[in-house]
Amino acid sequence: MSMMEKPADIRPLNLRSITVEDDFWLPRMELVRTEMLPYQWAALNDAVEGAEPSWCMRNFRIAAEMNRRKRQDGDRYMEPKYEDRGFHALPEDPAHPDDSRFYGYVFQDTDFSKWVEAVAYSLTRRPDPALEALADDAIQLVCAAQQEDGYLDTYYIINGRDRSFTNLRDHHELYCFGHLAEGAVAYYEATGKDALLRAACRFADCIDRHFGSEEGKCHGYPGHEIAEMALIRLYQATGEPRYLRLSRYFLDARGQQPCRFLTEPHPEGSGMGLPYYQAHRPVREQSEAVGHAVRAVYLYSGMADAARLTGDAELEQACLRLWDSITREKMYITGGIGGTSVGEAFSFPYDLPNDTAYAETCASIGLVFFARRMLQLHPRGEYADVMERALYNGVLSGMSLDGKRFFYVNPLEVQPLACREDSRRSHVEPVRQKWFGCACCPPNLARLLSSLGAYACTEQEDTLFLHLYLGGTVRKEQNGRTAEITVESALPYAGDVRIRVRAAGTGLRLALRIPGWSDPYTLEQPERYQREEQDGYLYLSRDWEAEETVTLHFPMRPKLLRANTRVREDTGKAALVKGPMVYCLEEADNGAELQLCSVSREPDFAEQEGQIDGHPVRFLLAKGHRLVQDGADAPLYREYTPPVTREVTLRFVPYYAWANRGENEMTVWVRTE
Repeated sequence: MSMMEKPADIRPLNLRSITVEDDFWLPRMELVRTEMLPYQWAALNDAVEGAEPSWCMRNFRIAAEMNRRKRQDGDRYMEPKYEDRGFHALPEDPAHPDDSRFYGYVFQDTDFSKWVEAVAYSLTRRPDPALEALADDAIQLVCAAQQEDGYLDTYYIINGRDRSFTNLRDHHELYCFGHLAEGAVAYYEATGKDALLRAACRFADCIDRHFGSEEGKCHGYPGHEIAEMALIRLYQATGEPRYLRLSRYFLDARGQQPCRFLTEPHPEGSGMGLPYYQAHRPVREQSEAVGHAVRAVYLYSGMADAARLTGDAELEQACLRLWDSITREKMYITGGIGGTSVGEAFSFPYDLPNDTAYAETCASIGLVFFARRMLQLHPRGEYADVMERALYNGVLSGMSLDGKRFFYVNPLEVQPLACREDSRRSHVEPVRQKWFGCACCPPNLARLLSSLGAYACTEQEDTLFLHLYLGGTVRKEQNGRTAEITVESALPYAGDVRIRVRAAGTGLRLALRIPGWSDPYTLEQPERYQREEQDGYLYLSRDWEAEETVTLHFPMRPKLLRANTRVREDTGKAALVKGPMVYCLEEADNGAELQLCSVSREPDFAEQEGQIDGHPVRFLLAKGHRLVQDGADAPLYREYTPPVTREVTLRFVPYYAWANRGENEMTVWVRTE
């Protein structure tokens, strides 16, 4: 493999250096702290009435009790012999589960790991002694379940360790480790408490003893990726080079032949093809995003991290090809990815169906992870544009306005009757759910929103990059001094940005993203700065005075966008966007049968402030038309005649806010006149 010259490290700032005061995002971050985290803790303990049980913390309690008995009984303790419980184990009698058995999905442990990671970010932003005490108790329970050799996966601890690491393809042990490591590092950085970090390191050491290219080790790699980027984070937190080497091993081994997955003993008929696991060819040779969308972007995030830290040019080029494959051929206008429910996967290029879309919330979150890491490789505006589009739309749509209901799937068109009657749309829910048995998305949302500052800006030597104009204050240590940058932003509703800079004597350089959605921007008093535009960023330098203000205006107007003509479903249709936000029509505002609505190609839009479920929302109004619907006695087919229309005012709602007013139709793409 070729090596590139390693660039100066671009890294996120410590969250303690960032104070978020954004009018749009701060209420949602507070919602995570006050509503989502307590609600999700109740869900992890099976205490949400009417929701599917999680079984998560119950499994840890069983595993911890087994450990206690093992220590107590010594040589008399009988280790359980492995019993295959399948991918999703449920009690025969839901009212009377067996108190000694594992229930839930094989990856159920990760719900705790993501929850504690979200807690960590929330504590960093706002100390909460009660929440921290709750997390400490949960961590104590989880650590009590860890085996003497460091192994920590309740599915195999409860069902029998004699078959651990034998079904890498489907049984998610390394995925569970990855989320544990992510949560452990975050909690250590937030609180200074290292119990969970030490547990994650012991599990990593256990994995390192078992896997590798050396003779006698398992020559395997994760079926569901995340360990690759988690090991790099663990390496950066601890300085232990073995973790970076292990991450590189997993990346290098994936796709090599003979494929480990094809030699593992699996129940007959289980599993998908190798592209589903991104295991069809070595990662440096991959050029098209294929397979399970969440797994893919988690893998690509680890690849980008490894390329940045090691200077691996071939790995970086693979990341660039895969980024282009996603964003130029396989991404919805909302930042959703994964066009088919079959395997929760990418479909073929330009196959982006709206009403059967999968677009899992976790996949958009993973795309944000990938985008941030691409920005760390090379700051290019297109990466931040996609990250911003996904955050405001494909990610945020995954939760209700009150933070207590969730979408797993985020379609771009919904007809509730079709969701109930058509099995091809059975994965699409017309309203958000209280919880899921497979509940990866809700805690993933919580951890991303709580750590939003880490995506808004990064730093490199003397440069501060502002990727998202998130209102708040950033403090950057430089040349023995502290530069303080305060952002006041009208986003997402207007493109006016004021940046107060207190950086005298620091030599600070600002790199300000020029949003792709903006018309030609203006910088007030440009003559005051040394300026350079490169790859979608405006670089500003000067000898800063005690306090100065940089003012930018990014014109933001409603626009109708059309899709590439290869996207068959969107031919003759347009989607309404304003700045980073995508809008849609809902039945609640425009009546049923939304397919009858059309919008003129150059409409005049009016903004309207309103509320949904007590939460402020800004609507867009536009003149349009509606076909006059045929009567019930009209024939199914007849000779064509020009359709009869009537003029209407169409009311568009931000996509993230749809489905908060009960079950109703929705569409993003609207016919044009």
